[in-house]
Amino acid sequence: MTDSRVRRIPPAVKSRLKVMFLAKHALAGGRLDAEDGSHAIYHHEMLTTLQAIGLDIEPANSYEALWAKPDVDFVVPLLNRGGFQNSEMLAPLLCERHGLPYLGASPIIRGLADDKHLSKLVAKRHDVPTTPWVAYRRGQHISAPGFGWERLVVKPNASSASWGVKVVDSWFEALAHVHDLHAQGHDVIVEPWVPLVDVAVPVIGADGPWMLPPMAYLPDDPGRVRSYEEKRNLVATSADDPLEPVRDEALLERLGAYTAALLKELWPFDYGRFEYRYDPVTGALKFMEVNLSCNLWSKKTISRAAGTLGISHEALVETIVAHSLDRQGIGKPARRLAVAA
Repeated sequence: MTDSRVRRIPPAVKSRLKVMFLAKHALAGGRLDAEDGSHAIYHHEMLTTLQAIGLDIEPANSYEALWAKPDVDFVVPLLNRGGFQNSEMLAPLLCERHGLPYLGASPIIRGLADDKHLSKLVAKRHDVPTTPWVAYRRGQHISAPGFGWERLVVKPNASSASWGVKVVDSWFEALAHVHDLHAQGHDVIVEPWVPLVDVAVPVIGADGPWMLPPMAYLPDDPGRVRSYEEKRNLVATSADDPLEPVRDEALLERLGAYTAALLKELWPFDYGRFEYRYDPVTGALKFMEVNLSCNLWSKKTISRAAGTLGISHEALVETIVAHSLDRQGIGKPARRLAVAA
């Protein structure tokens, strides 16, 4: 069976397009990094995948590549965690400065999505259930949360890959971690710890937003939070994340409805992951956060969700890039790529 939403960049567009691939480990050759772990492997895989698609790729690994306008037609900016707050917005901002089309989402939408407090406010505005939370901006007065809790999750308000996340049993511990994160330059969000099932809804651009099959994260011990080191393969873990497609029809319907409500505020973008916490006993479903321009590694959620439909990693990436090119008026309407399901 062929899914008509899978797309291909026309050969004529490929032949005239010059693309900058901007990522911290774009020139590292695919070796595991001592600090970023498997993120370096992911960057190399994206580079080689874009080349396999047939694009003329110029790799770069620093923001300086965008200080002056480069001689390219399109930018794939994966450079974040740049060593300063909100660094994920800089490459898109520099592209905007030069009028260069780029993959992902506009800087203002990236900022909204990456700010977990603001994204929860968007969810609340659209009647999407969320866990209770409180945000502590640097310089604000700090008082204990007004909601009930047994354990608390304390983390940077713009954390990625669980960096800086800590689960604590007392307000004394929570306050100490808030102060520590503030001292490192981060705003903080605090919410109750709920050790249940994490569910992600991947969304990519095709003919409008395309919700790929939701995937549930099913670890052996749902009561233990995964560390940054585990997510980046800096410590010994299982080969792949324990992900399974969601099968429950009623849950799928709710996930689709909630994600559609959030898309009203965030669309257009090229790819992202909407994350929820699900209690299979009570049926409670709560929005947690949204990650736009998230990890596209073949071992991670978006690619594995596409794989359940018979869509290869290369076809997925080409579909996402083709949508972005068309969205920004660079190429003609893309042709379809037949994929066996």
